[in-house]
Amino acid sequence: MLLKIRTLYFILFISVFSYSQNITQTIKGKIIDESSQEPLPFATVVIIGSNPILGSTSDVDGNFILENVPLGRYDLKISYIGYEPIIKPEVVVTSSKEVVLTITLKENAFSLEEVFIKPKIIKEKPINKMATVSARMLNIEEANRYAGGFDDPARLASSFPGVASNVSNNAIVIRGNAPKYLQWKIEGIEIPNPNHFADLASFGGGGLTALSSNLLANSDFFTGAFPAEYNNALSGVFDIRMRNGNSSEFEHSFEIGAIGIDFTSEGPLSKESNASYLVNYRYSTLGLIAPLLPEDAQGTNYQDLSFKVKLPIKKMGLFSLWGIGLMDKSGTKPETNTENRNYYQDIEKQNVKQFMGAFGVNHRLIFENSAYVNSTLAISANGIDQKTDRLDDSSQLQPQNEINNTYYNIVFKSFLNKKFSSKHTNRTGVIVRAMNYDLSLKENDNTNNLNTVVLENGSSTLISAYSNSSFSFKNWQLNAGLNTQLFTLNNHFTIEPRLGLSYQLNESSKMSFGYGLHSRIEPLNIYFANTVNSTVPKANKDLDFSKSHHFVLAYDWNISEKLHLKIEPYYQYLYNIPIVENSTNSLLNLQNDWFVNNTYVNNGNGQNYGIDLTLEQYITNGFYYLISASVFDSKYKTSTDNWYNTRFNKNYLFNVLAGKEFRIGKNKQNLFGVNLRMSIQGGDRYSVIDQNNSALEQDVVYNETNPFTEQAKTSFVTHFTINYEWYKKKTTQKLSFKILNATNYKEFLGHRYNIKTNIVDEHREALIVPNISYKISF
Repeated sequence: MLLKIRTLYFILFISVFSYSQNITQTIKGKIIDESSQEPLPFATVVIIGSNPILGSTSDVDGNFILENVPLGRYDLKISYIGYEPIIKPEVVVTSSKEVVLTITLKENAFSLEEVFIKPKIIKEKPINKMATVSARMLNIEEANRYAGGFDDPARLASSFPGVASNVSNNAIVIRGNAPKYLQWKIEGIEIPNPNHFADLASFGGGGLTALSSNLLANSDFFTGAFPAEYNNALSGVFDIRMRNGNSSEFEHSFEIGAIGIDFTSEGPLSKESNASYLVNYRYSTLGLIAPLLPEDAQGTNYQDLSFKVKLPIKKMGLFSLWGIGLMDKSGTKPETNTENRNYYQDIEKQNVKQFMGAFGVNHRLIFENSAYVNSTLAISANGIDQKTDRLDDSSQLQPQNEINNTYYNIVFKSFLNKKFSSKHTNRTGVIVRAMNYDLSLKENDNTNNLNTVVLENGSSTLISAYSNSSFSFKNWQLNAGLNTQLFTLNNHFTIEPRLGLSYQLNESSKMSFGYGLHSRIEPLNIYFANTVNSTVPKANKDLDFSKSHHFVLAYDWNISEKLHLKIEPYYQYLYNIPIVENSTNSLLNLQNDWFVNNTYVNNGNGQNYGIDLTLEQYITNGFYYLISASVFDSKYKTSTDNWYNTRFNKNYLFNVLAGKEFRIGKNKQNLFGVNLRMSIQGGDRYSVIDQNNSALEQDVVYNETNPFTEQAKTSFVTHFTINYEWYKKKTTQKLSFKILNATNYKEFLGHRYNIKTNIVDEHREALIVPNISYKISF
């Protein structure tokens, strides 16, 4: 292992010491109205602090171009008569790729004669302009730079306030809610969990997302009280966007590292029509770092493919085709040395195959009356094939469980966006999601036979309609809307109001309030389980939506031009939560149990309340930091009428991200960056272990009469990233060293029954993931 790393270092460092040239690049893009999406002609774009001044004006189609821009990091000032000027910070210019931007401006809701408007930095604002609170734009450049991001948007999001995650998986716990309550979207469409090794350690999470940052555009991440257009989400929404490929130049990149390869290509399909393509492929065997991984992770491999094609057609609007696909394979073998067979996991053979794919066609048509229609038709599919066997006393493999689930979805989404005036914009739309499923789940019944828990195939539909309006006044912004949902499996229907209100206190500070009623269906296998303790077969089929009221206050303060403070106290009241009557069992705590066959009723409740704080210093003289802190409490209640801790009640989270960039080399064009992240969070919750019953059952048994009273010790995890980037004409080369869990912290992963000592042991593992990589862009 050490020899491999030394060899890789030697090969990569040979090309570092190259002569630096005085290289320039192009910044180009389009300036549009944020509400109507219409192009803004004759808007001005200026690079702040450039000497001589570098600037440009957009043409009649809103397009602009800045040529001969020296390499570096810049802030752009964009202004247009009758619109609020903005500053777009941290635009990175490299030698290999043109910088392509889409910039939106907001029309003034009052006369220019009434007030002088100072340009505002827009970094902290979400892309969705109807979001008022608990929304954060995820900057893809940050995903590459931040320590712990590991080219994974989900892991980057765990540095935001109110969001907890682990080293071993990227499942996102938002404000004490289970990861399964998060909705994943790509290009505006809900998709199945897009993570490699999805739902194995935790429903809603996985190892890392199947989308490379080379393909993603800036995206939105919501942690509560989201706008009316978002349905079927209870804790948050990850609204991921793909960028368009360069429509004038061919650009490519190739990266090789200890965890695999990554290839990206983009360019014009037709320069006359402005059509373009963008494609990315990744493959990994984890071979080089196998000695550092747990034994049950060795032999794991994955691959994924993503693409987007932009096809503008005159008088017919903009068409785009996009897709994502992944294939995973993992498994374990029984321990060959009998002396090392301490736990059931040591005597099990498991094979897991998974796939996920989504393909969509989007069409956007802009009208001359400040309106546009956006429609998408998409198909998605995902599945898991898992088989687990266990050695018996005669060293013969006996079946333990089988999962063979396949899902196919057809989704149609369309909305009309109309800008009535500078003060009022409305978006109204419909979403129809046809769900087809073929489910088979079987589990050992303690007689070496497999008992069928779920066996079902069929289809159902989730239908949603919504309308959302945004009103602007001199110091006020009002976002109000309504979402409705119908689940045709059992014809349950819900109406959900949404409200956002903000008031600009002064030039540097703002107060906001957000409210929303949100709901989500449960995993489909729960509805079709062969339920026990019920006279009705498949008694869960009539389960209603799980629902939650979100209340959020927010205070934003721009302490200085590049220092921003945000404070958000919140309260969430959950109801209609499925529970088992006369027990403490609630689906709020469901983590990764596939074989659920209890009978549930919608009589449970929950509440999450706390306060989130973010202090962010944007890059200034190469230095940046992000400090996020959260203090919260997450409780639930069943028919016992007592409040208990939820499984995900960590109570506190604290993150510090910091980094420094240095310009080095003959012309100060090369870039050296050091980035560090430290994370402290409360330990995972678990119930008291019943040692006597565990010995009788020969398995871990918890005392659930008073659940989740115990808490693992506080976790302290450190991530570290070093980047060195150097430039030649038309090429950029980058050497990176990224490491997750640099301090080798042993993460709490639950408990295991020791088959030798007949006692329950705490299970901890130190998962340290290093990645040395070399990337060339040309």
